[in-house]
Amino acid sequence: MNQSNLKPVVEIKNLVAKYGERVILKDITTSFLASEIRVILGTSGCGKTTLLRSIIGLLKPFSGSIRIFGTEISDQDDPGTVEVLKKVGVLFQNGALLGSMTVSENVALPLQMHTDLPDSIIKEIVRLKLAQVDLPHAADLYPGELSGGMRKRAALARALALDPPLLFCDEPSAGLDPVTSAGLDDLLLRLRKMLGITIVVVTHELFSIEKISDKITFLYKGSLLFDGPLSEAMKMKEGPVSDFFKRQEPGSTHDKSGDSDFNLEISG
Repeated sequence: MNQSNLKPVVEIKNLVAKYGERVILKDITTSFLASEIRVILGTSGCGKTTLLRSIIGLLKPFSGSIRIFGTEISDQDDPGTVEVLKKVGVLFQNGALLGSMTVSENVALPLQMHTDLPDSIIKEIVRLKLAQVDLPHAADLYPGELSGGMRKRAALARALALDPPLLFCDEPSAGLDPVTSAGLDDLLLRLRKMLGITIVVVTHELFSIEKISDKITFLYKGSLLFDGPLSEAMKMKEGPVSDFFKRQEPGSTHDKSGDSDFNLEISG
């Protein structure tokens, strides 16, 4: 993809993030371009999920700047932040589907909360979103009746319900077998091509990284160690970036290095 003329949809400058007195991210500066797939990666505790939390307003920066579509992001109680975050979809690692609601009811929820559309239109949008993620047959099923891969797709349909131009995915392949994981990668690539959206993915899965990423953001002990094309990172002969890729076994599929502070649990 030729990205030379694309504008950044996310701009991060000198970001410092803390939990209490503990510094998690140190002076992070990067930007994500329109219509690209950016992968955030690194070993356990490096701060990749904290970066994601900061970008979407779940964690207020200690210092520095985060802008989405040109709007400064503060905390989720700020009216400006609330409006811009309506343009952002999030696929949580565990799906975060409401267990007491059917798949179609889960997907309809953002539309009911944030629009005044009539039920007939919402029903049609839900049908289209489930078709986009190859899940039209699961509309009347409950999350407990779905396989792991189906839950991820249902959660993805809900994340796309408001047609956000920016989508964040936290460890989308976690807990999935290699075939299902590869299918989810294919789906993300197809959605990017079909919808033209920007997708930011937190993952440690080497196959996924190689397959979907336009660029990678590599964090190490809270610092930005590499920010650029995967091909350039793979040329490194030594250091943490090289070590990360060397330790990966092709075909590994389970999360052994993800941060745990983004695991949002929602039950119905």
